[in-house]
Amino acid sequence: MVGACLTTISILRLLEISRSLALLIDSFLALDSLVFLSSSFISYLSIRSRQFSARLERIADVIFLLGLAIMVVIGFMLTYEFGILEIGH
Repeated sequence: MVGACLTTISILRLLEISRSLALLIDSFLALDSLVFLSSSFISYLSIRSRQFSARLERIADVIFLLGLAIMVVIGFMLTYEFGILEIGH
């Protein structure tokens, strides 16, 4: 998922969208990458921990779902912007 976020950041540089929106989406994607990275790290810790395994697994799941929710918001932002570009041309 981190790779998907970083790839989308790179692709945004090639698209003709407003600079302010591109900066906002870049920021959300960078945050989303950190969210997915922290979910992966906590998931790894849950595998290694015997005492807190179930609790860490639940935390990792919630963080992962938060990352997915952020990605959905970004998808809506991009879809809206592409719709505006199509109408404008």
